[in-house]
Amino acid sequence: MDQQLKDFITWEEERLQVFYNERDKKTLVMQRMCKLAEETGELSSEVLKSINIQRKEKLIDNNVEKLADECADVIITTLLLAEVMGIDVGKAINEGIEKRKSRNY
Repeated sequence: MDQQLKDFITWEEERLQVFYNERDKKTLVMQRMCKLAEETGELSSEVLKSINIQRKEKLIDNNVEKLADECADVIITTLLLAEVMGIDVGKAINEGIEKRKSRNY
């Protein structure tokens, strides 16, 4: 993972812990999981809009920038969860890439 991104995730996690006055790991994990579920739902809604299979009233504000924002929110929230869980994201991504390369489709 890029150092600037790592630094941001570390900073943001600390900021959130101070803001919410929470340091209990179990609580932090649950908070991050709930937030990730929320962000994933928002991304899903934007994907449905982008392929025009959303309710008509939700198609009004369909734009690529909103879809990109929601993708970024899911990624950042996932990285924050990994930070709380002590996961080395760079290592996990590299291992995931190698695992996928070895699959026979």
